[in-house]
Parts: sequence; structure tokens; C-alpha cells
Amino acid sequence: MPIDLSRGRAPDTSVPVVRPQVPLALDEQTLNCFLVTARCGCFMQAARRLNLKPVALRKRLAALEARLGYSLFVNRNNNPVLSQQGERLQHVLQAREPVVPPPREASASVRLAVAEPLLQDLLGRNLINFVRQHAGMRLEVATLDGRQVPEQAADVALWLGDLDQGARSGCFADTTAEALATLEYLPHIAKRYAREANRPTSLAHLQDYMLVQWQGEVGVQALTPWQTLLSTRSAGVTQIQDYEMYCQLIKCSASVGLLPHYAAHLDRGLLALPGLFREPMRRRVWLAVDERTEADPLVQVMVGAIRAAFEERREWFAGR
Repeated sequence: MPIDLSRGRAPDTSVPVVRPQVPLALDEQTLNCFLVTARCGCFMQAARRLNLKPVALRKRLAALEARLGYSLFVNRNNNPVLSQQGERLQHVLQAREPVVPPPREASASVRLAVAEPLLQDLLGRNLINFVRQHAGMRLEVATLDGRQVPEQAADVALWLGDLDQGARSGCFADTTAEALATLEYLPHIAKRYAREANRPTSLAHLQDYMLVQWQGEVGVQALTPWQTLLSTRSAGVTQIQDYEMYCQLIKCSASVGLLPHYAAHLDRGLLALPGLFREPMRRRVWLAVDERTEADPLVQVMVGAIRAAFEERREWFAGR
């Protein structure tokens, strides 16, 4: 049964006559593209919602207009605004019997397990861009602390491990993980509380400062020198579970805490304190992808975003 554009309305002679029939044979997905674009009032946002590139969306809409024989949108301040014919088509499509929307592809879902420090320090901007460009997907992000390996099901996992361990861990025990970077951990303090000229240069000097410990790293073998120092103190230690507040304590409370070597690149107000420990404290960033979903386009985009985050900062990790 064709769609009758004049149904429910008296003839209106003040607007151009619109073809009274739109065949239902029109692709429902293309009609959905039209409705989403009309709702969003923005090609970019509609494309994100539909998991399409803006060029592909415009081509579909142009094909629909060619099929119908009239323009559906007019350009107003670089935004698509419905024409009179477009408004009529929108009204007719919305007035139809409820139609079950086209099911989203099963591949439009990504599960990410990521260490919280890596998420906050390195991946934040890339993850935001990923979400902004794929508004129609389903994304599940599970955060790991500094001790955890990915145990829950995930398509992509990024975690912190030892230099010679972690390549096969947790739910990725059958998957060979890739080492993306090596991190060296150093005590840090805010520059306003310890200028370069009088910064602590020995463990004895740290007696004058509060030490803060992120509980997500308690028991990590690679950080044993720092853990040992904390264990010798009966006071002057703050233990905290929340990673973001842990970082704020280092920045704002005249406290010394352990951070990856790149911390001073992220915040120029931080001062690293090298040379306090004889043995370096190093860990590796491990990346693994579920073999069952690694060919999924969205999974590949997510992996590309993670790689890009480290590639953009490759000089931070050189020589480690």
C-alpha cells in the first residue's frame, strides 16, 4: 500500500503540489536516515547516530530525493532544515502504523577493559572522539586497577603488568598480548611545594613530606621499593582508593606519590624525583584483542584509537 502524502489534510494551494504517493518499496533504512537527519538537524550528528560517514549519509539522502523528485532539505546557516515537502514526508512517515525500527547490527557493540590510570591519563580524548563519532553503538567500559588483569569478557583490553608477565593473562590467556609501552614509576610532587633547587634527593628527605598511596597498586611486585618505604612508616601516609583524588592529593596537598614518568608531560606543575631508589620501577602496558571479534569494524576502530593515543606520545616512552 503506498503512502498517501495528502492523507488527513485538506488540499493546501499555498504550497507546491507534492506527489501524493510515496511507494513503500522505498528502502526503510533510507527513510530512517531521513527521519534521523530531520530530528537531529545536523548531518554530522545524524551520521554518528546511524554509524555512517557523513558522505555516505548525504548520498543516501540525495538518492531518496532523486527517487521522490523533490528536495527534502534546504540549507540554512550550514544546517539542514526540512523543506515544505520534507515536512510533509516526515509527517506521513511518523503517522504510519508503528514500525519496528531496523535492528542494529550485532557488531555495533564494543566491550573495553582498561586500567584506570591509562584511561584517565592517555585515552580520555581518544575515547571521547570514538564515542562522538559512533553515537549509534553500544559501548561498555570496565575499569581495572593497577593490579588487575582482564578477567571479564571484553573485546579489547588494556592493562598494566610486569615486564615479563601479562602477555597471556585472565580472559586473554589464549591470546598473545602486545606490549605497547614501558612505564617507569617515579615519586612526584607539585613544583610549588618543592622547587628544583631544594627538591628531595634522598629517602631521608622524604621524612618531611606526606606520602600518598593509591590502593589500586598495593602489592604490585614491580613497585616493591616504594611499598617497602611505605611499610616503614607509622605515620605520614595516606591510603586512597580513588585514582583521580590520589592524583589531586599529589598536586594540591604537598604530598609525594608514585606516578608514571609521563606525569610531568601531562601536568607541568609536577616535579619528578628521580634517583631516590637504587632499582628502577618499571611496568608494561599490554594490549589484547578477542580473536572472536577482532575483525569487527568497531573493534578495529577502537584498537586504532588506542594505538593512536600511544603513537601521539611516542617520545614519552622512547628509551624506556
